Amino acid sequence: MHYIRVVWVLLLLCFSSGSAHAQDDIAYYGFEPDITTNYLKEGESFRLGFIRVAIEVMLPNNSYVKVVEHHAPLLRDAFIRIMSTATERQIKSLTGRDQLRLKCLEKARELMRQETGNPVIADVLFTKYIYQ
Repeated sequence: MHYIRVVWVLLLLCFSSGSAHAQDDIAYYGFEPDITTNYLKEGESFRLGFIRVAIEVMLPNNSYVKVVEHHAPLLRDAFIRIMSTATERQIKSLTGRDQLRLKCLEKARELMRQETGNPVIADVLFTKYIYQ
């Protein structure tokens, strides 16, 4: 019985240290300042709404931080274009919000692939999302 317990503990230590090591390689880059832009509200009259989003990108490796930092203006412009062309329904719904996040991810990967030959970005995260 003691032997089984020792083997169990050793297996847990092996798997937990391996997964912790894999998580150490992940890095994040946050775009500063937050992205603030307008969108066209639906309705009879021409009205603008405003959206403010804090965006961070997840990178598979720490070495990509400098690459993303170098191309940050290009990525920021793409994010602003996506947000400013979104409809009010997209901005205000949870599914629309996730669609916007996925569009940002797709566009960021496309741009990084064009510029570096590697998609570089693992995911896009909205860490703040405020609309009016």
